[in-house]
Amino acid sequence: MIRTLAYEGDPHIGIFTRVLEDIAVVPAEASADYCAALKEALGVTLVKTHIQGSSIIGSLVSGNSRGAIVSGLAYPDEIRAIEEYREVMLLEGSMNAAGNVILANDHMAAVHPDMDNATMEQVRSVLGVPVIRLTLSGIKTVGMAGYATNRGILVHARSAGRELAALESATDLPVGTGTINMGSGLVGTGLLANSTGYLAGIETSGFEMGRIADVFGFVEG
Repeated sequence: MIRTLAYEGDPHIGIFTRVLEDIAVVPAEASADYCAALKEALGVTLVKTHIQGSSIIGSLVSGNSRGAIVSGLAYPDEIRAIEEYREVMLLEGSMNAAGNVILANDHMAAVHPDMDNATMEQVRSVLGVPVIRLTLSGIKTVGMAGYATNRGILVHARSAGRELAALESATDLPVGTGTINMGSGLVGTGLLANSTGYLAGIETSGFEMGRIADVFGFVEG
């Protein structure tokens, strides 16, 4: 099975796609080969659209199997495409790149430490999970610095002990550190995963993939 992938030659697949357990939101112009790889590895239903007219969907969408958090600048037809599968919350204001500032699965959500209480409560309500403020390796854009599935959470290799402890206190899932695409700690930019499988950016090394498989509980075969 294919374990690495590029989006139009770019290894940062997490910037262009958002996997919400059983669905994957992908750019409308995504190639047939790219879409086929997602279906094969992750068993997902594809939602082809743009967000803000852009292909950087992974940066602008977050969520879990219950709801989706989408940039407040998304167009009505883009929102409707996701609403066919999820309740949608629009993230308004200057902090609207939902995929960058929210790290979520069906157990918890971690958000940018500067997110206000009212927005955090909206996230909690739509996703149906506890919400904590967090940095990873001091990085506030936790959706870039980590990746969460319902099997585990992989975060920036240089995450501090207190940051890992905060995650571990919020979930019973395995929490581990790692890198993507030959040494990048911004694992959220180069990884797509769910309870079924994972895909890493095409520059990801075998060692890095082994770490991903370990944290998410997949046996390499």
